Amino acid sequence: MEPVRYHIPVLLEESVSALCIKESGIYVDATMGGAGHTREILRRLGKKGRLIAFDRDSDAVVNAPDDPRLTVIHNNFRFIRNFLYVAGIKADGILADLGVSSHQFDTGERGFSFRFSSELDMRMNRKSSLKAADIINSYSFEDLARIFRDYGEIEKAGKIADMICREREKSPIISTDDLSKAINPALPKFSEHKFLARLYQALRIEVNGEMDALADFLEGASASLAEGGRLSIITYHSLEDRMVKNFIKSGNIDGKNITDIYGNVRNTLRSVNKKPILPEEREISSNTRARSAKLRVAEKIREDNHERKG
Repeated sequence: MEPVRYHIPVLLEESVSALCIKESGIYVDATMGGAGHTREILRRLGKKGRLIAFDRDSDAVVNAPDDPRLTVIHNNFRFIRNFLYVAGIKADGILADLGVSSHQFDTGERGFSFRFSSELDMRMNRKSSLKAADIINSYSFEDLARIFRDYGEIEKAGKIADMICREREKSPIISTDDLSKAINPALPKFSEHKFLARLYQALRIEVNGEMDALADFLEGASASLAEGGRLSIITYHSLEDRMVKNFIKSGNIDGKNITDIYGNVRNTLRSVNKKPILPEEREISSNTRARSAKLRVAEKIREDNHERKG
């Protein structure tokens, strides 16, 4: 499999440059995917540099470059703190591209896209037991409505959940075609694709536990950075971007400032870019999936060097 066909890295120059790479430093690519960011980090490292890359998708692991400076961990990035702590490592920089790879979207049998007729799967780790079809056929009305509302930001979440529950009583909803048929009467005219994209996003997030994994990753990444180390994160939808923004600002995903007795915000990160870095039009024109990307960068500060309120 050729990495260049697997996925086109988004905001490549901006996200890697934000790490301020030192030739002998230790870095982490938390979402290796097609290894585009991985290869660029390696290109900037010297002989004594080291890169650790995470990915839970077995299709992605085969993209790893053959390089003695690279260690590949076939696991979820939510466990970054565990792996780096055991290895006795503090990273000089950590990069994460939170987007689903083009390969996953474009491989019909993976069930990530409504563009293909396939089983409702959506597992990033194929060894996981929970598939999208399991959610559609076993979740209660209340839980279906919740994930459609919370993860897909769908206004008609209750109506969609009710239609699915009624349809599955007749026969199981197993495929992408089955799901489209079940909710077809509720699809808005002229924006069917946008609606389905949100629905599939909600299912994918639930299947892969993406929000919980991101929360664990953010805490683990912050704890795993060396003082002055950089955190470079690319997000693609408002839910994850809000979590990243809140965490960088306050040290927690809720965005609530926790202060010490002196009124100083207890946070070990400071924002490097107050506003997110967006892809330029030329990148969007060559890779439309970059359109919704946002890059946020933070730097690790000393544990006792808290930012003051105001």
